[in-house]
Amino acid sequence: MTLRERCCYTRVMDVSAIGALTFDVFGTVVDWRATIIREGRRLGAEKGIRADWAAFADAWRGGYEPAMRSVRTGERPWAKIDVLHREILDGLLDRFGLSGLTEDERDHLNRVWHRLDPWPEAVEGIGRLRRRFAAAALSNGNMALLTNMARNAGIPWDCILSSELARQYKPDPSVYLTAADLLGLPTDRVMMVAAHVHDLNGAKAVGMRTAFVHRPLEFGSNRSPETPPAGAFDVWATDFLDLAAQLGA
Repeated sequence: MTLRERCCYTRVMDVSAIGALTFDVFGTVVDWRATIIREGRRLGAEKGIRADWAAFADAWRGGYEPAMRSVRTGERPWAKIDVLHREILDGLLDRFGLSGLTEDERDHLNRVWHRLDPWPEAVEGIGRLRRRFAAAALSNGNMALLTNMARNAGIPWDCILSSELARQYKPDPSVYLTAADLLGLPTDRVMMVAAHVHDLNGAKAVGMRTAFVHRPLEFGSNRSPETPPAGAFDVWATDFLDLAAQLGA
């Protein structure tokens, strides 16, 4: 029995009722970890820096949720992800031997999040899904980041929707509700696509349809990927091509 057969199943539903798919981006569409490790190694070779770049990538990403939580709870005012990423990076410089970087080099490194590579089938899969549905990014990344990423990676979005538009971070309900409103659709005609259970639970709570996409290597081979309980979401897909096939695209 496969992992999909053992853990999850796709519900019977009226696919024709879906008007748009909204996609989480970090980890779902793009492989943030491998990109950061690769660019870190390149920087290390250029600057003579010996660092554990895998640990660096994990530590940088590890600060992501606490930083957003401080905004969601009102502990600090709204700040876009570029700002939060830079604050987390600055806190890691000494630990990973990067304190000698110039301001321009730090800024360039921080913008690695604008240059993340897509998962191998992601661009083709989104292209197929767009034949039948509107496809929109719905990410905690800010608008400039998501625009640059799409151009760099060739991601064929119909539109980009950022949490920046709601000035809040997923899984706050306002992000999903703002996206549905901007798409001109009721929430039950929008399907959220993500590799993260908390994101899909947030979308589900406001009435959106949900599709879980399995990304077993998001955190490398030494950390178990998320696996939702059976029947938690409308669709369980191995990747975007599988999702397209299940949705008839």
